[in-house]
Amino acid sequence: MTVTLSPISIECDFDAGNILVRDASNPAQVRLAIRPDTHSEHFQWFHFKASGLTLGQRHQFILENAGESSYNAAWDGYHAVASYDQQNWFRVPSQFDGKALSFSLQAREPQVWFAYFEPYPRARHNQLIERAVGLPNVELLATGRSVEGRDIQLLRAGDGAAGKRKLWIIAQQHPGEHMAEWFMEGVIDRLQHNDAGVQALLAKADLYLIPNMNPDGAFRGHLRTNFKGKDLNRAWQDASIDSTPEVFFAKQQMKLHGVDLFLDAHGDEEIPHVFTAACEGNPSYTPRIAGLEQRFRALLSGLSNDFQTVHGYPLSAPGEANMTLACNAVGAAHDCLSLTLEMPFKDHDDAPNPLTGWSGKRSRELASAVLDTFEQMAAELR
Repeated sequence: MTVTLSPISIECDFDAGNILVRDASNPAQVRLAIRPDTHSEHFQWFHFKASGLTLGQRHQFILENAGESSYNAAWDGYHAVASYDQQNWFRVPSQFDGKALSFSLQAREPQVWFAYFEPYPRARHNQLIERAVGLPNVELLATGRSVEGRDIQLLRAGDGAAGKRKLWIIAQQHPGEHMAEWFMEGVIDRLQHNDAGVQALLAKADLYLIPNMNPDGAFRGHLRTNFKGKDLNRAWQDASIDSTPEVFFAKQQMKLHGVDLFLDAHGDEEIPHVFTAACEGNPSYTPRIAGLEQRFRALLSGLSNDFQTVHGYPLSAPGEANMTLACNAVGAAHDCLSLTLEMPFKDHDDAPNPLTGWSGKRSRELASAVLDTFEQMAAELR
């Protein structure tokens, strides 16, 4: 029996939405494209809703320009995420033929959302900030503004007493890397739990947290840039109030309060592992910093089965670091342990989960292990 499929409606006019419809006339094979970032040629992030699905029938979606995206090699081995309720996300089988990324789903509900990774909505961000400042050991220390005027909150966990170590975590400079704010939610979860490990950490250190550095880009469904088309993680030498106020604010606050450790949370499109990049290419790199990097990695490897030290980026040659990156710039400016933490968009080859791949939940769990690492290292940082 031939089943006539109902027409499908494709929408992305919502928080973090991104898709262009090329041809939705065939419900069995919908042709789409990813929209570039505003004022930029970068694109990779997608997030859209498909409505009018025929229950029990298979619908295919084709991102026809995937092969032209910013990291087109990343589609090999990648599987899109889907959700019927925007709460529970699962992977759907996806194929890349060198030009287009296609994925299909046998509909269990009349509507479904698809995304590059489990989105972290602005509404959830607002709830996270509200929950954080309601904790007895957390305050809203300062608020910056994005290009479009969205709040960029700096939280401090701890009492700000003299002599305490100052440990910074920022997240989502690249707005499509939503796992970074899921990681930050894990930090707040642990602070709320206020267990013995957290109490020991906050007895000797304060945490300075910027949960979302790029709210404009995240809301607009960008991969890489802010509203002005600027890559914030290439703006740490020439940040300005006009084009990169997000970085300008963070640097201003770091100079005001000081930095003893800096962690910049990101997602990597291609590498299916959790790893860190460090400052070995900085002209000011010293054996002290090298030892702290090694110590951090060794401790976190022992605390988290998800973290590893085999796979990652090639090391920078001595004196050849890109000083526009936050990790290198902050490490040099404050002579401190400074790391970029990368989480995968794909599954995690060290501990695969075919249902979810790397996920928001796993990002939150990693944050707890990082805080335990901080606690063990705080006294060694200076």
